[in-house]
Order: sequence, then C-alpha cells, then structure tokens
Amino acid sequence: MTPPACSLRAIRLSFQGRAVLDGIEFNLPAGARASLSGPSGSGKTTLLRVVAGLENPDKGTVEIAGKIGTLDSKVLIPPWERGVGMVFQDLGLWPSRTVAQHVTDPLRARGLSKEDAGNRAGELLESLGLASLADRLPGRLSGGEARRLGLARALAPRPALLLLDEPFAGMDPASRKRGLGFLEEILQEASASVLLVTHHPEEAGALGGRVHILEGGKLLS
Repeated sequence: MTPPACSLRAIRLSFQGRAVLDGIEFNLPAGARASLSGPSGSGKTTLLRVVAGLENPDKGTVEIAGKIGTLDSKVLIPPWERGVGMVFQDLGLWPSRTVAQHVTDPLRARGLSKEDAGNRAGELLESLGLASLADRLPGRLSGGEARRLGLARALAPRPALLLLDEPFAGMDPASRKRGLGFLEEILQEASASVLLVTHHPEEAGALGGRVHILEGGKLLS
C-alpha cells in the first residue's frame, strides 16, 4: 500500500506564547490534491512550512511518504531531501539570475548535467509560456510571468509533493484564470501530490480535491 504523501500528527507550534498550529491532524494521500483555506493569520503558510521542513513544530510528527521527517522539534529529514517543491507567496526570485537559470541552477545543484538541466528547463518554460523569456531577469517580468516562473522552479526537480502558497496572489481575475489553466496542464503531466493554500474559492475548486478550513490554528474540516 502506497503511504500518504504527507501526514501530520498532533502538530503544535506557538510563537511568543500564541498557538499558531494547535493539534493539527492532516493526511494527504499519494497523488491527491487538497486545498487549505481560511482567514489571514490562521496558520496556513506556517503549516506548509512545517510540511516542507522549513519550520519546526514544538510537538508532533511530520511524515513524508511514510518516513518521519520531523519528530517534535527534531528534524530527521532535511528540506532538500524530502522530495518537496514549494512556491512561496513572495516567490523569492533571484534578481541577478535569468528565467532559465532559475530552473537550471537548482537542477545543476542536484547533480544533473548541463545538457539534462537545460532540456528540463526548456520543457517547463515551454509548457508555462515562458520559453521566449528565458534570458530575462525577474525585474522585467509581469506579475503573472513571475508567478509562473516560481512554479517552474518548484516543479523542475519533479517533486513528489508540491506545496503552493497563494500561487496567484495579487493577480486580476483574468490572469488568475490563465494561471490556473497553466497549472492544470502541468499537473496533468506531473505525478505530484498537491497542497494549495488560497483565499480564493475558485482556485480551490479549480484544483479539485478536498478543501480544508484552517482557523485560529485549528483544522476545522
């Protein structure tokens, strides 16, 4: 039996005495899609960071593909070994690296040859409508183009689990619809499980899968 893409057990995390995540129990089956919705400050981004190994809980267990990644505050599997790709809400693009380099650099760091990294980058940039922008720097991209670049960088290593933190934040409805179309096309070809954080019901509905509500650090559904 294939283990879940990720499982959270009794996750608790507090900042300055305030519970940000309070007893979270969550399970994402392998190959499944799910969304996290809820008001600002409810802990959605923090939960994604806990799954990715970028934030350590005070208590609880994080399992990735059946292996314990975090046990209480102890990291057993570092972020770069979890097979997780993440699109951050603020994107975190590198201002001095071109569009193509945003995709090839992480692949080269993982040991891929220059040719293989270039081929993979070319495939992704073509799929996301960015091939003609391969030599541009992030400062010359539109908001929608930058969002798609963040997605390409996260997908480049073919992660088993893809975490999306408001991937279309700040985009107008038409651009958001186009972005969702690109995302759906990519996900049809990828085998990754997906966990999406969004404020927009249409995004959650378009992605498919179960929608979970997080409020006050508690998972309500």
